[in-house]
Amino acid sequence: MATRKRLSPEESRLAALEAARSLLIETGPQSVTLKAVSGRIGRTHANLLHHFGSAAGLQKALAGHLAGTVCDTIIEAVRASRAGLGSPREVVDLAFDAFDKEGAGALASWMILTGNEDALTPIVETIHQLVDEIAPEEADHGFNSMQVHEETLALVLMAMGDALIGKALSRSLGLPDTAARDRAERMLVHSVEGLTLPVRDASIPD
Repeated sequence: MATRKRLSPEESRLAALEAARSLLIETGPQSVTLKAVSGRIGRTHANLLHHFGSAAGLQKALAGHLAGTVCDTIIEAVRASRAGLGSPREVVDLAFDAFDKEGAGALASWMILTGNEDALTPIVETIHQLVDEIAPEEADHGFNSMQVHEETLALVLMAMGDALIGKALSRSLGLPDTAARDRAERMLVHSVEGLTLPVRDASIPD
């Protein structure tokens, strides 16, 4: 008879989060329960209670897991873009896909609606860490810290909003489904192009 592989606590926790992520993408945030996740990975309900404490704890941990995975990908895309190996559109698509295809937007809104008021904490903290890591590198390319923070804020808000009502709103306004992504791309392109423009001396009249 086959024996079930014994997982370390960290491996067990990661397996649960990956199963929760799959359930989120397949059937939505309401399906991310301790019972559903334990059934998918062949662990007991008590085992998941030990790791997460409650369904709300599982969802919060999932939000942090998603944010961490997404931010790792985005930071590599930003570095590639600055090195001429990628494009602003790739950065935009990664951010938007995180909230749409990866389910982060739906999860965050569901947690808020169900009373988990600190639902966005893991996402906000991870994005803050991302900005803190990128900002010094971007300074070497002519960006200032405040500019990086403002553009990150705008990009994340646009990505979350698009995941929730983007397509319906775009269509009602007679715009393509990609309208928000297109606008975010223009924002990043304009930011990069702005670095190449000469700075006018305010003391010299036009």
